[in-house]
Amino acid sequence: MDKLLGRAGIWLLAFGVAVAGVAAAKDTGFAIHMGIFAAAALIALVASLRGANYKALAAGGAAPADQSRYDDDPTRWGIIATVFWGMAGFLVGLIIALQLAFPQLNFAPYLNFGRLRPLHTSAVIFAFGGNALIATSFYIVQRTCRARLALPGLARFVFWGYQLFIVLAATGYLLGITQGKEYAEPEWYVDWWLTIIWVSYLLVFGGTLLKRKEPHIYVANWFFLSFILTVAMLHLVNNIDIPVSITGSHSVPFFGGVQGALVQWWYGHNAVGFFLTAGFLAMMYYFVPKQAQRPVYSYRLSIIHFWALIFLYIWAGPHHLHYTALPDWAQTLGMVFSVMLWMPSWGGMINGLMTLNGAWDRLRTDPILKLMVCSLAFYGMSTFEGPMMSVKFVNSLSHYTDWTIGHVHSGALGWNGMITFSAIYYLVPRLWGRERMYSLQMINWHFWTATIGIVIYAASMWVAGVTQGLMWREYGADGYLVNSFADTVAAIHPMYLARAAGGLLYLSGACIMVWNVWQTIAGKTRDEAPMYSPDFNPAADHPLPAAA
Repeated sequence: MDKLLGRAGIWLLAFGVAVAGVAAAKDTGFAIHMGIFAAAALIALVASLRGANYKALAAGGAAPADQSRYDDDPTRWGIIATVFWGMAGFLVGLIIALQLAFPQLNFAPYLNFGRLRPLHTSAVIFAFGGNALIATSFYIVQRTCRARLALPGLARFVFWGYQLFIVLAATGYLLGITQGKEYAEPEWYVDWWLTIIWVSYLLVFGGTLLKRKEPHIYVANWFFLSFILTVAMLHLVNNIDIPVSITGSHSVPFFGGVQGALVQWWYGHNAVGFFLTAGFLAMMYYFVPKQAQRPVYSYRLSIIHFWALIFLYIWAGPHHLHYTALPDWAQTLGMVFSVMLWMPSWGGMINGLMTLNGAWDRLRTDPILKLMVCSLAFYGMSTFEGPMMSVKFVNSLSHYTDWTIGHVHSGALGWNGMITFSAIYYLVPRLWGRERMYSLQMINWHFWTATIGIVIYAASMWVAGVTQGLMWREYGADGYLVNSFADTVAAIHPMYLARAAGGLLYLSGACIMVWNVWQTIAGKTRDEAPMYSPDFNPAADHPLPAAA
């Protein structure tokens, strides 16, 4: 009873503080956000009071949780949130692609490109990707530690608190509340809230590791732990801001000038390195062996991959600042470490692909494995392209062009998207107690639709980027630039149309996934032909060895 009253008191206090914030707000945006905080605190208060088992409390306390069963509720909620926010992020991405091709689709002030673009990036990275990482980390750490999730109440706070962070960030972008920092746009009070959530996340994950019954810590948990700890460090340093007013939405960054740029891209590149790489590699190291029903190809290589990756990645950020006021030695340092990153990155890709030794024939019958192999292929391609683009000579052509956009999306859509889709298809039947997904054929359709969409998207941006770079550096005999900026925009317009077409295909594949997941959760199974031809016989193609 004391715990219930304590929780209710905390939420009641939070509600009161938020209401006071609405009353004292210096600007409309802050008042709206404090209103959202107040509504969330009120919902949490009502849920706490209505969800309590008063009979058990009156009898001397609630019954203890069944420690023989894993706590999968946060994972179930996280999978549903991943699908929901993924659709939102993909849809906004298509809209802004169309806005670049057709400027008349910009509707000021709330729905113009400048406000929708950070909404898209945050929705895909932090809403879609973040929920996938939280959900899968809770699932994986329990199975690999043979221990129930530590601090279950705090785990639920992490999930719901993270959803509140997403809502605050998204509404802030539409209202024009932003720090103007790439991948770190939310203002100071939203950053404080995320810090509370992230520390809680670390306590839940770390607590589960500490109570493990399995003496060995599997490599996926090392990647998850590095992701949680490093993102916390990046977030705290990059978001040191001085609020203009404690009841206002605006702040002044602590770092300025070239120091601010260096801190920002130390954060920005390592957000890619630890949020979009280390965390998703943890997913790869668990789900690929499980789906292939093979042990990881080389556990020793996975450990080398881990330590090399986390040591090298943290130094690579300055390659975003070539040919700027940053000292040349710092630019070169970033370039050298970026090139060195190619080796451990491909070590991880090779480890994942070689795990399928003896199971390659299953690609004909298992579309989830297709998604996994495709994600590893895009991971390998992106981690080769990135170091190449960090070399100053190449960067002088590629930087500030759409080549960078193609590079980022080949990694995000191909690597992060595909491995997340495969994890969703792996988890949904198991979490909801179904024999299999509603339709394997629809997973196959999703695979091909998404793959073709990524190829069209990335190829169009590669062509657009090289075109821009070459036109911007073309000089005439008189020493003046030949092409105006408007000339380059006109030249790449067809590629912008192709990009929108690729994004539409990718979104269409995600729509197929939504229907497939929905029907699976509902307990339905589609009557469909098998994924292979009637004359396909795996045993005949790969006969078992004769008995000795």
